[in-house]
Amino acid sequence: MSKRISLTTQTHQFIKKYLNTGDIAIDSTVGNGHDTLFLARQVDRNGLVFGFDVQQQAIESTQTRLDTNLSFKNSTLFNTSHENLIEFIPNQYHGKVKAIMFNLGYLPGSDKAIITQTDSTLFSLNQAIKLLASNGVITIMAYPGHSGGDLETKQIRCWCKQLNTDKYVMKQIYSSEKASAPVLFTIQKN
Repeated sequence: MSKRISLTTQTHQFIKKYLNTGDIAIDSTVGNGHDTLFLARQVDRNGLVFGFDVQQQAIESTQTRLDTNLSFKNSTLFNTSHENLIEFIPNQYHGKVKAIMFNLGYLPGSDKAIITQTDSTLFSLNQAIKLLASNGVITIMAYPGHSGGDLETKQIRCWCKQLNTDKYVMKQIYSSEKASAPVLFTIQKN
């Protein structure tokens, strides 16, 4: 029996197909900085990464991870909600972002009562679509197994289904058949 590839690994493999040196990327929920570091390495010193999180602890953890693992600075972190993407991403990058990552739920190792909220996530996704470049991608890792995560996952699924199929290709990848298992949504703009 072959080993199942984690959704995080699948997310990174998917993004690598589209994100190149010199590109612009967004980590809309930096958490502990693993995805931010991945994006920063992908775009290298000539690219840009913008990161968002409502928790100062997440911003500090991510900045430490970047400082420890990179010999260059290509990332800007904002201690604010992902629902403020449009406001914080400079206008010259609107429509030019090649990859936007969402890793929803709560910050591992912190207060599990602080979670992403369905309304702000949907608002942020609507902004992300406007920021996305042609042939750009959005990944959304959703966790229906925690309190509030089931509704958020259902609403994201509905949001994805309303996308224009002539412009966007959407897929869902499940980590297992359990209803509470994480779900990866991938969106590619034609």
